Parts: sequence; structure tokens; C-alpha cells
Amino acid sequence: MSADASVKESKDRVMAALYANNCWIKGKKVIINLSPSEQRKNSPIFDLAMAIGVMKEVGVIRDPIPVDAAFLGVLSLDGTIKPVSGMLPAVFGAKKEQTRILYLPWMDDFPIEHIEGMELRFVRSLREVIDSFSDQHIFVSPPFSKQFTSPSATYDKDFKHIIGHKQAKRALEISAAGGHNVFMSGPPGCGESLLAESFPSILPFLTNEAQLEVMSIYQLSGVFYDTFHLPPFRNPHHSSSAVSLIGGGSHPKPGEISLAHHGVLFLDEMAELFPKRTLDMLRQPIETGKVTISRAASTVTYPSRFILISAMNPCPCGYLGSRHFYCTCTPKQITSYTNRVSGPIQDWMDLSLSLQAVSLNKDSLGQNESSATIRCRVVAARQRQYDRYGSANSNAVVPSEVILESCQLDFDQQKMLQQWSSNQNWSTRVQMKVIRIARTISDLNGEVDVTNEALWEAMAMRRHI
Repeated sequence: MSADASVKESKDRVMAALYANNCWIKGKKVIINLSPSEQRKNSPIFDLAMAIGVMKEVGVIRDPIPVDAAFLGVLSLDGTIKPVSGMLPAVFGAKKEQTRILYLPWMDDFPIEHIEGMELRFVRSLREVIDSFSDQHIFVSPPFSKQFTSPSATYDKDFKHIIGHKQAKRALEISAAGGHNVFMSGPPGCGESLLAESFPSILPFLTNEAQLEVMSIYQLSGVFYDTFHLPPFRNPHHSSSAVSLIGGGSHPKPGEISLAHHGVLFLDEMAELFPKRTLDMLRQPIETGKVTISRAASTVTYPSRFILISAMNPCPCGYLGSRHFYCTCTPKQITSYTNRVSGPIQDWMDLSLSLQAVSLNKDSLGQNESSATIRCRVVAARQRQYDRYGSANSNAVVPSEVILESCQLDFDQQKMLQQWSSNQNWSTRVQMKVIRIARTISDLNGEVDVTNEALWEAMAMRRHI
């Protein structure tokens, strides 16, 4: 399998670094096996390991190399070791391979100070690595400027600035508490975009583990993002291709759905601006929380556990059901427009909001709750779920058997759900989503069991889809 230019150029960089450290191999043919051979190599991160292997083979390194050690970093011509993009995922890959000692380039902004079961050794040059084998070098850790601290909110938009939309705010609070997807429909200018853009401000801050996952994805994609304690919010442009949304390319990289991992993916004007084929590609990520991209060179899997917020007009002209404008669309046009979003995608939406324009009257201009106040309730509800399931899983993603075991409906509630399901032609998946939503509403209310009121509210928020 061929390698990219950065790997092919490693020969010159490694040879120059070897000569700079008194390792002369003129007249000798050196063959280095990068395993697995069938996988294309795409990074100069192998430089340090190749140099250490050559120097050990020719006898320059006489001291034993530590068992289960790995070496990451690109070499300068003088033997200086430099980091490359994607260092954090490489560290986790070494951990997965049960590496005991990991040599890393010196990085002032590396986010991890300690990894259980693995010793991190930060070095600046090839000479420091060689000296460490004979205990002649004392390792010093760099300042960890991105150590995890108590985060503070830095949001541009807040729920207290949203006029009216009391029901929509309640639905988004439920979504944040349980990780449920939201579908919004309404005429132009009714506030769909503002609600979606304000939604991250009521989500819990990311845990340390979640922050590391998000950092890894953004490093792999080469996208700048520095507020890792905040859930990411991705709003792809309507001209985005399927590759940019799902991920891929000749050397597969994460797409928008992976950049939204542990955060929010907002698709505005979903039916109008995104092709039906592209939307159907969301089915696997929504269901499994990950996306698998297969190419001739390799197959990769990226995490993509996000909350989907989608918005669209009710018809092509946008004014179906409006109180102020007359809809000019024919029934055939409306049907063709709504069919752009396939049935399976509609099934995977949890909450449905039918929005209208808000009048600037005294009632709508009243005092609104801030995002911080709503977030406190969301965090409390999430904690109840974590305690119940014994892991950081929300009601929206735990297996069906787990949610049924922890959310047992009584006879009257089962009958109520069956009647609604029959009237609305709900699939089994939709019925399970109603139960999940009811469980989240009960968690927000601090209830141990699912109440009738919670089940009624859950069914009412689903019936429009």
C-alpha cells in the first residue's frame, strides 16, 4: 500500500536526524516495515519510531529499550522532535494497544497530565530519548494549560432573550434533559433559528472524558475549537455535500455529524436545502451514535452521538397554517415537499414543535427564565438518569430493554398509549420514543415513576410528526 508525501519524505528527515546524532549508515540499505502493510500511511508521526529502530539495529543505542514502549513525533533535520496534528487520538490509540510507556514531543498545550496505566514521557530531541534509555535524562512534564477546571458559560444567546415560545422552550428543555431529537416547523421568521442557536446554552457542560473525545475529533479534522467544556454546535451550510456532512474523502475525515459529537447538529430548512439522499445517510448515525466510512484505502468509524435539531417550513411557500398569510401551495406540492424527509428520518425525531409568529404584546414581553436556571433543572434530570443507569447515558440512547425495565407503565397508562398509537398510526419505535420522553419529563419533575401527566405531555409533543 502506498504512502502519502509526508511519509515518503520521512526517509530524508530521519537520515538527516541520524547524521546529526552521530549515526552514520552510508553504504547500508535500510528497510523499515510499517505494519500493517495493507493500510495506507498518512502522517509523519512515525519519524521518531523509525529513527529509534534504525539506531538500535546499527548498534548506536546499546542500552535496552523499555518493554511496551511507543514513540510518537516528527523529526526535524537536527533531531528536534515536533508534534503533528492528531496527537491526542494517537495517544488514545497507543493506550488501546496497551502501551506502557509513551514518548511524546514537548507540547505546551497538551490537555492530559496523566493516563491510567501508561507513563507519558515528553521529550524535545532525539538525544533526550537516547539518554533516557541509560537513565541520563530526567523527564519534566510541560505546563498543562488546558487542565480541566470548573467551566463558565460563554454563550452568545440566552433563553431569557427569546420572546414568547413558552411551549417551544419547554420542549427544548425536555430535549436537553434526555438527549431527544427535535423537529420544528413554522413560517419564515417565527424564531426557529434563534431557538436552535440558544439551545446549547441549556445543555450540561461536558465531562472530562467527553471533552477529550471532542478534542480528538477536532484534531483529526483540523478544525479549530477551543471551548471544549461547552457542547459543540454545528450548523452546516445548505451547500454542504454529503461528504462534508457525514464525513469521508479519499483519506476519510470526520464530517459535521462527528464534529457535533456530544453536542448539537442543527439542520435549518432541512427539506428545502439538503438532498433527500444526504438526509437518509443520517439514519445510521442517529441510531447507533457512530458513523462508519468505507473507502478503497481504509474503513474508519467515528463517534457521532448528537442531538439533532431540524427545522423546515410547513410547505414550499412557508405559510401553511399561518394566522397572517395565505398559503398558495397545492396539496400535491405540499405532499411532495414533506416527502423529501423520509419516513425513517421522521420516525427518529422525538419531539415535534409547530411554531407561529409571536406578537409583541405585554404577555410575550414578560420576564423569561435564563438559560442558567433551565440548565440547573437539566443537570439535575441528567444526574437522575446517570444514577439510574450506572453510566453517563441519557433516556434517549439507553437500550430499549433498559428503558422498559426502569420505566414500567401501569395498565391504564399502557391502554392510553395503545389508543393514541392506534389513532396516530405510530410504529413500535415511535411508541418507545414516547415512553423515553415521558421518562425524561418525570425526571425533570423529580418523579420516581412515570406519571400520567408526563405520558400525556409526551404524546402531545409527538403527535404532529
